[in-house]
Amino acid sequence: MAVNLDKEAYYRRIKRFYSNWKKGEDEFGKVDAIVVSVGVDEEIVYAKSTAIQTWLFGYELTDTIMVFCDTKIIFLASKKKVDFLRQVAVTKGNENANGVPPITLLTREKNESNKANFDKMIEAIKGSKEGKTVGVFSKDKFPGDYMKSWNDALSSEGLERVDISAVVAYTMAVKEDGELSLMKKAAAITGEVYTKFFKERVMEIVDADEKVRHSKLAESVEKAIEEKKYLGGADPSTVEMCYPPIIQSGGNYSLKFSVVSDKNYMHFGAITCAMGIRYKSYCSNLVRTLMVDPTQEMQDNYNFLLQVEEELLKELKHGVKLCDAYNTVLDYVKKEKPDLVAKLTKNLGFAMGIEFREGSLVLNAKNQYKLKKGMVLSISLGFSDLVSKDGKKEEQKYAFFIGDTIQINERGGLFKCILFQNDDEEDEEEDGDDAEELLGKGSRSAALLADRTRNEMTAEEKRRAHQKELSNHLNEEAKRRLTEQKGEQHIQKARKSNVSYKNVSQMPKEKEIKDMKIFIDKKYETVIMPVFGIATPFHIATIKNISMSVEGDYTYLRINFYVPGSSLGRQEGNIFPNPDATFVKEITYRASNLKAPGDTSVPSTNLQNALRIIKEVQKRYKTREAEEKEKEGIVKQDSLVINLNRSNPKLKDLYIRPNITQKRMQGSLEAHTNGFRFTSVRGDKVDILYNNIKHAIFQPCDGEMIIVLHFHLKNAIMFGKRRHTDVQFYTEVGEITTDLGKHQHMHDRDDLYAEQMEREMRHKLKSAFKNFIEKVETLTKEELEFEVPFRDLGFQGAPYRSTCLLQPTSSSLVNVTEWPPFVVTLDEVELVHFERVQFHLKNFDVVIVYKDYNKKVTMINAVPVNSLDPIKEWLNSCDIKYTEGVQSLNWTKIMKTIVDDPEGFFEQGGWSFLDPESEGSGAEEDSESEMEDETFNPSADEEEEEEEDSDEDYSSETEDSVDYSASLGSEEESGKDWDELEEEARKADRESHYEDEDTSNRKRKVRSSVPPRKKKRRS
Repeated sequence: MAVNLDKEAYYRRIKRFYSNWKKGEDEFGKVDAIVVSVGVDEEIVYAKSTAIQTWLFGYELTDTIMVFCDTKIIFLASKKKVDFLRQVAVTKGNENANGVPPITLLTREKNESNKANFDKMIEAIKGSKEGKTVGVFSKDKFPGDYMKSWNDALSSEGLERVDISAVVAYTMAVKEDGELSLMKKAAAITGEVYTKFFKERVMEIVDADEKVRHSKLAESVEKAIEEKKYLGGADPSTVEMCYPPIIQSGGNYSLKFSVVSDKNYMHFGAITCAMGIRYKSYCSNLVRTLMVDPTQEMQDNYNFLLQVEEELLKELKHGVKLCDAYNTVLDYVKKEKPDLVAKLTKNLGFAMGIEFREGSLVLNAKNQYKLKKGMVLSISLGFSDLVSKDGKKEEQKYAFFIGDTIQINERGGLFKCILFQNDDEEDEEEDGDDAEELLGKGSRSAALLADRTRNEMTAEEKRRAHQKELSNHLNEEAKRRLTEQKGEQHIQKARKSNVSYKNVSQMPKEKEIKDMKIFIDKKYETVIMPVFGIATPFHIATIKNISMSVEGDYTYLRINFYVPGSSLGRQEGNIFPNPDATFVKEITYRASNLKAPGDTSVPSTNLQNALRIIKEVQKRYKTREAEEKEKEGIVKQDSLVINLNRSNPKLKDLYIRPNITQKRMQGSLEAHTNGFRFTSVRGDKVDILYNNIKHAIFQPCDGEMIIVLHFHLKNAIMFGKRRHTDVQFYTEVGEITTDLGKHQHMHDRDDLYAEQMEREMRHKLKSAFKNFIEKVETLTKEELEFEVPFRDLGFQGAPYRSTCLLQPTSSSLVNVTEWPPFVVTLDEVELVHFERVQFHLKNFDVVIVYKDYNKKVTMINAVPVNSLDPIKEWLNSCDIKYTEGVQSLNWTKIMKTIVDDPEGFFEQGGWSFLDPESEGSGAEEDSESEMEDETFNPSADEEEEEEEDSDEDYSSETEDSVDYSASLGSEEESGKDWDELEEEARKADRESHYEDEDTSNRKRKVRSSVPPRKKKRRS
């Protein structure tokens, strides 16, 4: 698949490059032409030649020579690279290309000397301005015969070479918005790796008193960036280390980025760590120092280093010279702690971008370049060779090293790209005080960070503590939100009044009306019926239903009308324009089935025709109303701005869901200036604008039979006569159905070949979709970002009828492979409640309550119980409150109660009634949940009773069960056995002086109050 080039970015940057050259400042004023030649050398990671290629084209082009002349540009490259560069060489019809010098493309001959091509380029150099001096990057020296022959050709002409590395670096140093967003992403990933991996690993080592070498720890950090959980959703193939992580401790410190981690064991004193991550060719950097059991002097020096960094940050602003910022910081150190001046690092940072370290833009005492808005710097400062006077012999030497990635702001000051700011370091220092007080100065395993003490909380306890905080915040926030919304009253829409005729003249003059028959006026959708001898019109909208019956010799036609008090359907308003008027509820007409002499037809024929025509008109009216209702509330979208450029990002052979017509059909999806357009093979068009997309989700084909691009929209769009808020484009990656009748063998060559083809197809489709997404994100300047579901965090559940895999993304919970799709925006979620969480059940239900209490709650049924803890962990990390209970609640009634009286709800504790730890929660749950069948909720006593009486004869269930259970309760309280009870019965008989023949009857009456002894023993 052809690789696309971002032409707009190329035109912007080449114009900036040429305008700076024409200004003639510094070395730019000394050169007549500029030559950039790139060979092949795997060992070179950073070079100005490859950096300018990446800056202009987005890719490195090996074995390519670029010559920038005053009036034209020449590229010499292989055939494939020439085809790639042709995208910017052809400028016809592109307004942004105005003012850009024309491009000449020369194809390199592999087996020849390329003398003819070299001659053309040297001729162009000589024709540019005075043709005597050539601007080059003198440090970039690529090996190989091709580069050697080109350099020899330049030298033979006697052209003077001038190094322009510094001025080109200064041109590229000011970053565009797209570049800044990439660097922010790189900085965010660096922060994630440091916090979630490195810092945790160091604390584990300290706690366990492990012996780990610096080099091994550095290798583990490099391996960590291969795992998605540390990359904040970024594709691992786009992430790499800027340099091998540098970890130092135990007195051997070199505060530079050119050193490597040694093989010494990590020492539990001052541990410095420097790491930088490169995302899509753009770099970031982070430097931190961790301390274990620090002395007071160490803490004081660390605090002072933080203050020095703050002073530096104040100085770094638009228009300030780099040397002035350095000297200000140096003066501050001289004033506050003169003894530390010699210990301070020789430079305080450097500019950063595609290259990790820009050697010409270093923060030192001599650099005269000025800072500009949009520059990104890696600031890094530290104190080395510090001596701890009261430490042990091997602990005497230590160093501090800290650094951040920052962006220069326009007004002064700056915006930090990195996630860690000075607050974080101050927190570390405060934690150090706590650790010292708790654990004492002599403890080797006393980590500086207080979250790893002896009283360390378990994961469940941490979750509970966090959930308690969320619970308090939840009720306050919900109460405030409902108070603000109180003034907004929902106006119920009145039922539309349908007037049949505005004046008498519109009434039809048909013969049937004069003959007092039922007549249907299709034009005005009106039924004219005789009422007391008067032709009365009724609009079709007033008719609820119509039925016909035949009884004997007569046919009856019954017409029911809508009246106040009758249900109008779930979605229709039940308000009439004039509810105090007199309404006709129903009319019945009777006609004979017998043909009278002289009649042309049977009288009941009119009723039969009326029934048929009324139903036809009613159906047509309801269809039209349904279509209008679909269109109701549709927000008018902006028009799609078509980009006529042929190189627009495009995916072919896709299906759309929902279907435009009854049958599914293929089409192509193309990205334009402000939105997507899907065009089917039949010519149907569906437009989706970027600003209407709430979630753009890319579901790869890993473990799935389809690969999907799903768009969850802010406002619904209309196509296929229906409104849709979810639209997706997909293609199948394998056979969804398998022919079971075909004889198959495990080692069948055809099957093995088919599997291989399917694997290749999956890889090809995944690459095509990823390429499309990257181009769209570049086109929209990262405003539209595609989310990829985290399959590892997924869990099974049934949001609709069937079970599917629900997967979280960075901002939602989705399933887009099944239809209908399931998309829940996490920002809209108030809380999540788990129902039927019991030990003996294999699954439970998830209820999602939204911040908009008028919105119906979402139920996810049949979630396996082994997913409960992972779901809790995920919700907790998203700062979403969750609760759990053993019962299923009546959520419709609960939400209605809250909406009707929000103040009362929050006065009684708000959502705390769902928390099992809160008082009275069980009673509230019982009152709120009205189960349809109450026999499913027996009390504990009733369950015991059922177990004990399982073998009894229940033929006497009609007797009063209340008395029975009461007598059983009293019997259990007395503690008497059966023999004692029988003895009491006998005494009662004797005392009553009953006759002998009635004794047996009397005994049965006495014993009727207690269960029979024999049956009770058997149970």
